[in-house]
Amino acid sequence: QVQLVESGGGLVQPGGSLRLSCAASGNLFSVNTMGWYRQAPGKQRELVVIVESFGTTNYADSVKGRFTVSREDAGNTIHLQMDSLKPEDTAVYYCNRVQGSRIYWGQGTQVTVSS
Repeated sequence: QVQLVESGGGLVQPGGSLRLSCAASGNLFSVNTMGWYRQAPGKQRELVVIVESFGTTNYADSVKGRFTVSREDAGNTIHLQMDSLKPEDTAVYYCNRVQGSRIYWGQGTQVTVSS
């Protein structure tokens, strides 16, 4: 089993920044993909960014140039630096890990961008 614990959400004004973190623990495989998804009210969950264990990243077009993902702790912790935040970035952000044939999700952290 794998546990994902997220932190760092909150309220920020448009143009501001936030940093999210996600720490994985449990039965971890060295080959994996971790990432962030988000779900706004009334909308489907969507990809924000994924990062493979070898470092390859894939960002949603809507966040390219504003969000930056990084990994540490042998790849078992990921961070999402979010800059130039917009009201449309408001959502619950979920950490995700895929290893073997299983998918794991964190509990989600709320990000609200509002003046």
